[in-house]
Amino acid sequence: MPTENRTFGSANPELDASTFVDRRTGDQSNNSPNQERRQFSDAHASLSPEAAELAKAVDQYKLINRRRYVTYEEILSIIKTIGYSKQA
Repeated sequence: MPTENRTFGSANPELDASTFVDRRTGDQSNNSPNQERRQFSDAHASLSPEAAELAKAVDQYKLINRRRYVTYEEILSIIKTIGYSKQA
């Protein structure tokens, strides 16, 4: 069975290969190394101050430890780190 070679945009004539930007190999000069690439980086604006503090602490933990997802044990550790404790 012959392999069909397609170029970008051949299936859709409205798309042009020259307009496609591959971020993996593109020019990185305009991006700072600390630039946020997360989709919802401003999602903390609608939170209460306490929830925003926790959200920022979780985000910082994830960045430092290179974790995309955190476990409940990690969340508990983060909560204790920012000073919360269980009241009896």
